[in-house]
Amino acid sequence: MVSSDFHIHTSFSGDSDTPMKNMIEKGIMSGLQIMCFTEHMDLDYDSQCEENFQLDTDKYLQSYLNYKEQYKDKIDLRFGVELGLQPHLAQTHQEYLADFPFDFVIGSSHLVHGIDPYYPKYFQGRQEDDCIKEYFESILENLKAFSGFDVYGHIDYIIRYCPSQKKDYSFEKNFDIIDEILKTIIALGKGIEINTGGFKYGLAHPNPHEDILKRYRELGGEIITMGSDAHVCDYLGFQFSKAAEILQQTGFRYYTVFKNRIPKFLPLK
Repeated sequence: MVSSDFHIHTSFSGDSDTPMKNMIEKGIMSGLQIMCFTEHMDLDYDSQCEENFQLDTDKYLQSYLNYKEQYKDKIDLRFGVELGLQPHLAQTHQEYLADFPFDFVIGSSHLVHGIDPYYPKYFQGRQEDDCIKEYFESILENLKAFSGFDVYGHIDYIIRYCPSQKKDYSFEKNFDIIDEILKTIIALGKGIEINTGGFKYGLAHPNPHEDILKRYRELGGEIITMGSDAHVCDYLGFQFSKAAEILQQTGFRYYTVFKNRIPKFLPLK
């Protein structure tokens, strides 16, 4: 049984209004043993968008420490962050991570050359396949510039927001690029996550797609965390039983948790 969620957002993230206390109490009620908060830190985000993703990390840390003490006998809380990667921010991110005692760091591609695929303007006047290819190419650019993360988040994030939602999506069209992404992540000693947010968005698969998970395992990838990408309490630990089955079907026998940036492997059964 999977009892940890390593991708959670609360009101410290620019796109969530959920108090941290509410999320913790939901986690306890749901039977989670470990919760790792991974609040958004997206520097130099798209200035035309309303959300502010510059995390007040000092305030976040203080709140986390207070709740960690308050709930220490009920649940194991951990301190994480989700960095929105862009190549020109590599040095800034490195300095930022050195200033805080993170247990876990997700590196994610939210912006593709300055534009978030969450917004329809990314796709306007373009072929979907070209937009998807550019997204994967931008991940490679990030990997060449920065390796200070623990896992790369929702590698095919863009599929959530394609106008067609690509419900028949397969990674075959971008096999070479995705293969290079996975090989690079493994060579760096890093991992990926299985993110169940895809189910929330109406997709028939998690992020990344089962084919990508299987290929990652075939290439020797072992580090994989379980994350709901919850921004509200109802999606905490969402579809984790299904995700655990998918991991087993794609060759995994363990999933990963982090403390002090050190991975620990736990059995799926």
